[in-house]
Amino acid sequence: MSHFTTLIGGLSFTECPRWRDGRLYFTDRFTRRVLAVTPDGAVETYARTTGLPCGLGFLPDGRLLITSMLDRKILRREHDGTIREHADVSHLAPWQLNDMLVDREGRAWAGNFGFDLNGGAPSRSTVLICVTADGKSRVVAEDLHFPNGMVLTPDRRTLIVAETMMNRLSAFDVRGDSLGERRTWAAFGPPPATDDVSQIIPNADVLPDGICLDAEGAVWVADVVKHRLLRVAEGGAILDERTTDDGCLFACMLGGEDGRTLFACAAPTMDDDELSANHRASILMTRVQVPHAGLP
Repeated sequence: MSHFTTLIGGLSFTECPRWRDGRLYFTDRFTRRVLAVTPDGAVETYARTTGLPCGLGFLPDGRLLITSMLDRKILRREHDGTIREHADVSHLAPWQLNDMLVDREGRAWAGNFGFDLNGGAPSRSTVLICVTADGKSRVVAEDLHFPNGMVLTPDRRTLIVAETMMNRLSAFDVRGDSLGERRTWAAFGPPPATDDVSQIIPNADVLPDGICLDAEGAVWVADVVKHRLLRVAEGGAILDERTTDDGCLFACMLGGEDGRTLFACAAPTMDDDELSANHRASILMTRVQVPHAGLP
């Protein structure tokens, strides 16, 4: 069992951690907050939303973008703390918005569930959406199965996307506001032979959720069901594994003063009702050798 320490606990459902200016920003879904916490545990409520928040990313001028899951909108926190609508992508996203990456040009790349996960619907493919800095949106990739965490390489040429329901990380060449064809960056096993989510989840070799990138080009992957973080090379070789008995790991982020603290969003279950009622989610942290690189 790898050594994790708890940075902060007593939360509902932590997601989408982002390190910026000495603090870790993340969403706490069922309290409808974005929190910012320092490495010594000092916490601030940075934003409040009316809907369920998930993905985060900062525009070049420092304003924060937030995905609002149920109404499928991207919100913007202004410098004075007010929340504005940045883009409504409900006409493009067939189901709840999820993780998001915001690049240096202010483009927001946003994924979505694609189907009613909590309602027991069969898995189906969906789209990846790009929202430009001025709020214009369009579909830039199709046929993705639950596009989730994303990273952008330091040269800004490659976007890597976790496909949670497909046992893989996929990659795209970035061409301004467009993407090239999808290719497999790392396959952890064969694609599932069923669209039955109750079969996909327990039988997946890796169920990739949130991801982050390090300076050697490896991707840290939060493997939800097996309660671990994996450091993965292109092609799928597993270079390191950090496991925990604190439950499911939903996302990860490299940060800290030297970029070598690996933060993880943890919760004892995947059940939304239990998480919203009992507030047992947390942010964990562990130390690694290779520092952060790229975005987020």
